[in-house]
Amino acid sequence: MEATLTIIFGLIIGSFLNVVIHRLPLGENVVFPPSHCPRCRADIPFYLNIPLLSYILLLGKCRSCRGKISAQYPLVEGFCAFSFWLTVHNYGLSLQAAASAVFICLLIALAAIDIKHMILPDELTLSAAAFFFIYSFFNPEIGQLDAVLSGLGGALFFAGLYFFYLKIRKIEGLGFGDVKMALFMGLFLGLHRLTVAIFLASLFGLLVGIFFIVFKKKNLKLALPFGPFLSLGSFVSLFWGDAIMAWIGSFWRLL
Repeated sequence: MEATLTIIFGLIIGSFLNVVIHRLPLGENVVFPPSHCPRCRADIPFYLNIPLLSYILLLGKCRSCRGKISAQYPLVEGFCAFSFWLTVHNYGLSLQAAASAVFICLLIALAAIDIKHMILPDELTLSAAAFFFIYSFFNPEIGQLDAVLSGLGGALFFAGLYFFYLKIRKIEGLGFGDVKMALFMGLFLGLHRLTVAIFLASLFGLLVGIFFIVFKKKNLKLALPFGPFLSLGSFVSLFWGDAIMAWIGSFWRLL
């Protein structure tokens, strides 16, 4: 029963995240007006606004205009539900589980917005930094000093990359939103997990970049948003970062 309720709650939150992802970059209110089709603006009745299920029953099309509904909607809802289940499975019904769920929601929203608009809104990154600074007083996994130093260290690392690339290439290699994102990542994850998250994000970004260059014939000036890779790296590190660090340590001792 606990798992079922967690999944249902995750689906509901995922549905709200879709609203945030669509409206926040456009400067629209995320609460009012009620849900509507982004194409024809027709209101969506509550019985056709059931997370995941409505998309399946409507065959991915708006009931009013028959326009195609983006696959983003079921993907966000489904992944949010899975993430909530995984969080409760790992942490139980606890304060750490609640904070982890907030962290994951931010990762999902920021990744989707960065993919669509190439921005990481301050409304999310700075609010997250404030939230996780306050949470650092209560975080049972890392101390407040570790949280603050990790957050500042992550932000300074990306700020250094930002200005170094700007100085050398005269263009932005990273957006400053990545700096703010690294700040709240460090505040919540701590130094070890933040290190794993950044390493994985860089690895994922490199692999995707190589894929586009080799198979999609893009050039070396291809601009990829880094927020989604930071989100994916943070998600993996949240649950398996300690195991990855232990594996790397064991491997290093064998050399």
